[in-house]
Amino acid sequence: MQHRIPHSPHQQAAERGPVGPDAEAHLSAELAAMVASARRRALRDGDRQIDTAHLLHTLLETDPEVREAFESGPQVARLLGYLVQRSIGYGLRWQSSVEDSGALPTVTGGGWSPVAAGVMETAYERAVRRGDAFADGVDLLAALASEPGSRAVEVLGRAGVEVRELLESLERLEHPRGLAERGRGLEA
Repeated sequence: MQHRIPHSPHQQAAERGPVGPDAEAHLSAELAAMVASARRRALRDGDRQIDTAHLLHTLLETDPEVREAFESGPQVARLLGYLVQRSIGYGLRWQSSVEDSGALPTVTGGGWSPVAAGVMETAYERAVRRGDAFADGVDLLAALASEPGSRAVEVLGRAGVEVRELLESLERLEHPRGLAERGRGLEA
């Protein structure tokens, strides 16, 4: 009897079930719009599923707080450069394949790669630990960066991002929206 041992919390989250309408209900309005954009990008690129590189690409394009988490503008430009090249060379080996850690089933519902499904769930769990009902872009970036076998982490590494340092800075990063909401709750 062979046991599957997940390698990360994201893989464990993906095994609990596919990301679907219930999980997407826990996204901030901005993050829900970003997911819709990532879905369109996946379709336009001819990919069968949204993967972590689609999510990273759309986050970088749409979320100023996510861009601020990186060292510099040139680092963000390098990241976007790699991601744009996805459909014209870099990343072509990803086409017609599923982003899979090897520890998960290769099919999830809702058009998500197994790794991306787990990352989405982990982003929501991070928001809950912070006291928010909705995940935001920084939650998703932290979840993406903490998945070592993901396409997003591969792109981060190729662009010269020290993933460990990024994760440390994201842990220190305050979420003004979340802190303001908690402050309002204390005043009541």
